Amino acid sequence: MAGVGKLLKQAQKMQRSIESLQSQLAAKEIDVAAGGGAVKIKINGAGQFTSLALDPEFLKEDAKLVSDTVLAAVQDAAKQAKDFNDAEMQKVTSAFQMPGMM
Repeated sequence: MAGVGKLLKQAQKMQRSIESLQSQLAAKEIDVAAGGGAVKIKINGAGQFTSLALDPEFLKEDAKLVSDTVLAAVQDAAKQAKDFNDAEMQKVTSAFQMPGMM
């Protein structure tokens, strides 16, 4: 059963690494701009939106254009945060290999 103990220690170490990474992800800020900078979004590496700024002049544009640009910026921000999160999580979890899982 020594293998089970080793496996348990490895799982606990991975859990601590993931918890540490989650804190780092929450602290990482990603800036996204759309519409030539008329829409600015900040999102953290955990996928939480922290800021949205719209240029007042941009709001005078056609409502559909404003809506489409904001939506595109939100989608881009979410994708960038997810990609960053996935890449960082892969770094942590790839160091740990469970027997029979790979």
